This record gives sequence, C-alpha cells and structure tokens, in this order.
Amino acid sequence: MGKEKTHINIVVIGHVDSGKSTTTGHLIYKCGGIDKRTIEKFEKEAAEMGKGSFKYAWVLDKLKAERERGITIDISLWKFETSKYYNVSVKDVRRGNVAGDSKNDPPMEAAGFTAQVIILNHPGQISAGYAPVLDCHTAHIACKFAELKEKIDRRSGKKLEDGPKFLKSGDAAIVDMVPGKPMCVESFSDYPPLGRFAVRDMRQTVAVGVIKAVDKKAAGAGKVTKSAQKAQKAK
Repeated sequence: MGKEKTHINIVVIGHVDSGKSTTTGHLIYKCGGIDKRTIEKFEKEAAEMGKGSFKYAWVLDKLKAERERGITIDISLWKFETSKYYNVSVKDVRRGNVAGDSKNDPPMEAAGFTAQVIILNHPGQISAGYAPVLDCHTAHIACKFAELKEKIDRRSGKKLEDGPKFLKSGDAAIVDMVPGKPMCVESFSDYPPLGRFAVRDMRQTVAVGVIKAVDKKAAGAGKVTKSAQKAQKAK
C-alpha cells in the first residue's frame, strides 16, 4: 500500500546543534510516523538525563553515544508513511548506490556506452574484446572494448581513422564499451562525476576517458530507453 503513495525524499540541513534532529523528529511525530506512547517514553528518558527538550531528537538518535553527545551517528528511523506520502531518508541509500529523482531522468543500469579514451601506458596493443577493470565513481567493474569506432587526434578531436584494428600508448579514440556486471554511468556532459573513468590493468592506469553517450536498460525490461536512443542518434 505504502509503495503506491507519492514518494518524497527529505533532506534537513543546518549547523551543528541547530536542531536538525529535533525538527525532523517533531515532523515525523506530527505526521504520524511515531506514536504518542513512544514520544512519552523518550521524554521520560531524556528528562532522566537532564535533556528533556531532546525527546524529538531521540526519534532519530537511539545510540547511547548519540544521546550523551547530542549528535546523530546512525539514523535509527529511515522511513515513515503518512496518509498520502511514502518517505525515505538517507539511511535507505547504501554505499555505492547511485540515487536520483525517480520522475526526472532516474539512474538506470547501462547496457553499454560510447566513450572517448586516451591510452596512457599499455605495453602492447589494445584491440576489440579487451576487458580491463574500469574505475568510475565507486564502481570497479570489468568492461569490454566492444568496438573501436574511430581514432582521433588527442588535442583537436579530429578524426584520423575509422575502425582502427588496435590502439597503443599515446592514441586517442572513440570506443563502444560493455560492462561485465550491472553498472550505472552517465554522459560526462550531463553528470561529470558519473561520466569520467580510469582503465586499470596490470596494477596500473592504462587509459582514462569520458563517456559521451549511454545505452540504458529500462527497469526490469532490458530495453534501451528513449532518452538513450536520442543520445545515440545525436552522436
């Protein structure tokens, strides 16, 4: 039932000891996210510690260290529901996740992407099928050089050769890449932190690059989204 409600993410920002936890706890209580009996319990416990005004803050702060020091370390309440809305706090976002607006260009798994790469230090030749580890934001995933589309001048970006058979140190190129595992990336022009990467192999960085366009899988369908199709046509 709750999942069918409008989903709202809430961020509360403020200086240290400005009342962020107290304000948020009070809001959750007023919205029905926690019952009166629990608030009365927190009020009693806070009064025993000489911190009666902290009862709403303790909706979020339940660790002993949090209550003694007046800081939030680990949010104990990370979601609540009202009659109309389903709310999720930052606690529901895990390390390594990519979060975004579900109704405005949400992050999706990449089926593949087109990138501009510069080969920095590789002892041999790089051909289609090469599958080193790609480091992009927090992801460390093997990605295959599926197609070497064109070799370009590394300074001007001017095309030098179509469909080169291989790349070597010092070369720059436009390539199609396919991740070996689920991965979320974006074009560098839209979201720079999610669109730049390093290519690692043999315990060293062999190339760096930026993503020009992404083929995205629609959630659960394995299809390329319309936005991704438009990006491909614009290449």
